[in-house]
Amino acid sequence: MRKEHIEMIEEAGIGKCDKDVPLSKHTTYKVGGKAKLMVYPKNVDCLIKLLKLLKTHEIKFKVLGLGSNVLFSDNVFDGVIIRLSELDNLEFFGKNKIRVGAGYSLMKLSLLAAKKGLAGLEFASGIPGTVGGAVFMNAGAYKSDMGYVVSEVKVLTPDFNIITLENKEMNFHYRTSFLQTHPGYICLEAVIKLEKGDKNALDEVIKERRQRRMESQPLEYPSAGSVFRNPEGMFAGKLIEDLGLKGKTIGGAQVSEKHANFIINYNKKAKGSDIKKLIELVHDKVLDEYDVDMKIEQEFVNWE
Repeated sequence: MRKEHIEMIEEAGIGKCDKDVPLSKHTTYKVGGKAKLMVYPKNVDCLIKLLKLLKTHEIKFKVLGLGSNVLFSDNVFDGVIIRLSELDNLEFFGKNKIRVGAGYSLMKLSLLAAKKGLAGLEFASGIPGTVGGAVFMNAGAYKSDMGYVVSEVKVLTPDFNIITLENKEMNFHYRTSFLQTHPGYICLEAVIKLEKGDKNALDEVIKERRQRRMESQPLEYPSAGSVFRNPEGMFAGKLIEDLGLKGKTIGGAQVSEKHANFIINYNKKAKGSDIKKLIELVHDKVLDEYDVDMKIEQEFVNWE
């Protein structure tokens, strides 16, 4: 990415621009090389303006939420990281609906909904991502996911049109959605439909689940949550544990002693390559031993 391209973007009035940003500060694994430029568009019009510039000048880019489900390489990202944190509008309307921007914190939204006595988002109270990232991944827990609560999604198409997709059009399935299978579409906001609930009961559910997470997951270490999707009728963590891989270490990356489906940056000095090698080792050992091809949840970025 040339210096004049960076200057062009900085001068375009799109929003805050940061140069040479360590991606380790913007991912939950706390790894990754530097990004040449990180841009925070002020609004949707500014986002479109930025994307048009990037397309015209053939500059690579990546839209990043809170970095909770990605693994960046240790190399320089020679392009633009787009953060949508300014797209954080929030509106409660009707009796039980929320219109929320893609950049809004999913955990924060879950807790706010419960405070207002709206049920259905409790599953998300421990998922550290943005609404946009959660819609993209169809994030879920406790036998629920975004597909159960999202009624429609406003997206930006690769041709810079803004369209609204209904729930059925989003093609939500286990940890996937229309957005994953249609690169170039960007979630701008979602309408979430919930149900009336009892505030105290919802608060108790959230507290109980938080306690359970603290007891069963290595929340004290940098990680990206579950590494593998559960194969049908199985638990990824049990398959990994049964192979004796708990505690397996490569560099600063380790299969958690607490939960085998978590890989942690246990000394906060891991490289992206340590984590990737360990993910691949675990995947291949399960495949060799059980003939189960576990699907990796995290997205590998900038490894080409």
